[in-house]
Amino acid sequence: MTDYLISFNDEWVPAHTAAEIRAKASASMAVVEDMKQAGVFVFGNGGIDASSLVCSVTADGDRPVFTDGPYVESKEHLGGFCVISVEDDEAARHWAGRLAVALDWPQEVYRFPAPTPDQRPATEHEEI
Repeated sequence: MTDYLISFNDEWVPAHTAAEIRAKASASMAVVEDMKQAGVFVFGNGGIDASSLVCSVTADGDRPVFTDGPYVESKEHLGGFCVISVEDDEAARHWAGRLAVALDWPQEVYRFPAPTPDQRPATEHEEI
């Protein structure tokens, strides 16, 4: 199985009424429920909390430097996302298509690289 990120940019979404947002949330949650039933859903989030502190971090030698810029803050772009674990790109496209139709918003699909043997978590039968 391969993990995929399905996400959308909130700048692609035109203004909606509260009722329209509730309807889209309901439609997308139905797709997420189908993902769970199919056993492919790993994690998801409806977006970033716009009131939360978002910053950029750079290194100045051995210490981090936190600033509000110059990078665009994620809350301005990441509208929502989910991570799924499926057999192949075709399956990832299927679920992204379901979300695109449910929301009527474009979706992007990214494949996570396969973990190397030293990156995979130990099972309960393996020593760490």
